[in-house]
Amino acid sequence: MPQLEIAVERWPIAAPFTIARGSKTEAIVVVATISDGRASGRGECVPYPRYGETPESVVAQIEAIRGAIEASADRDALQTLMPAGAARNAVDCALWDYDAKRLGVRAADMAGVGRVRPAVTAYTLSLADPDVMGAAAAKAADRPVLKIKLGGGDGRDPARLAAVRRGAPDAMLLVDANEGWSAANLSDNLTACADAGVTLVEQPLPVAEDEALRDLPRPVPICADESVHGRDTLDRLIGLYDLINIKLDKTGGLTEALALADAAQARDFGLFIGCMVGTSLGMAPAMLLAPKARFVDLDGPLLLARDREPALRYEGSIAHPPEPALWG
Repeated sequence: MPQLEIAVERWPIAAPFTIARGSKTEAIVVVATISDGRASGRGECVPYPRYGETPESVVAQIEAIRGAIEASADRDALQTLMPAGAARNAVDCALWDYDAKRLGVRAADMAGVGRVRPAVTAYTLSLADPDVMGAAAAKAADRPVLKIKLGGGDGRDPARLAAVRRGAPDAMLLVDANEGWSAANLSDNLTACADAGVTLVEQPLPVAEDEALRDLPRPVPICADESVHGRDTLDRLIGLYDLINIKLDKTGGLTEALALADAAQARDFGLFIGCMVGTSLGMAPAMLLAPKARFVDLDGPLLLARDREPALRYEGSIAHPPEPALWG
């Protein structure tokens, strides 16, 4: 019978990472490892306070069903044993890796996605004063896609946008407000996005207020992030959003993420594949979704002071599929 191990790890971030909800200087991840002495699989998750998660609560969730996980080692059974969220993500991805290793096949083939090719990932600029963000954009101007954290609440987001565009005149700009705008400033901020040539705006309003987006004329496509988790959250978003951001820590793993991607495309949503700030182990399963996506944001390891070994291979902003030694 396979055995389960759980570990909490801390990975320093190269520079403070700031969004509308606050800053952090390290990525705290939980790693689940499932091994039977011959094959071993790993999965990583990032507990997220926005969803009431802590490393301790995630570990407790997994420990509560340790016996059932070890007894079945079954991904389908896991979907009913645990709710969507970071804890299930770590275990689900570990089971994908474990099955791939013990069966001697690639996870991509198991998932039916075929060959996974390298993908261009967005590179994130933290929320800061306009001049700081402009300088950061100039430093990262060679990256083809920049994701800009906004939602400062101080009325300076249009200035931040203008500064970033001056710093990186040729980059595709994606904006992520992290629920930091309001119905009162939405129109002005969307106009500023259009003026700066922004390609996409992610989660401009708090989840509880996003009905204000329903059938709203918009100069820039709008993507759901905090408003979407699994398939059960999808239908409400029709008429509110143009795309959805799929993150494995929200869906509770690759199993639900793949199903969500198909369900979203059937409803004419575009797909954005995102991540929390974590190591290559957390990004690797999400690479299987990249072939379906219009936008990919799997830059978590690029923001760390160091990554685990082996790691995903990045060539500038090009993320390569994982090797089996890492995952899958």
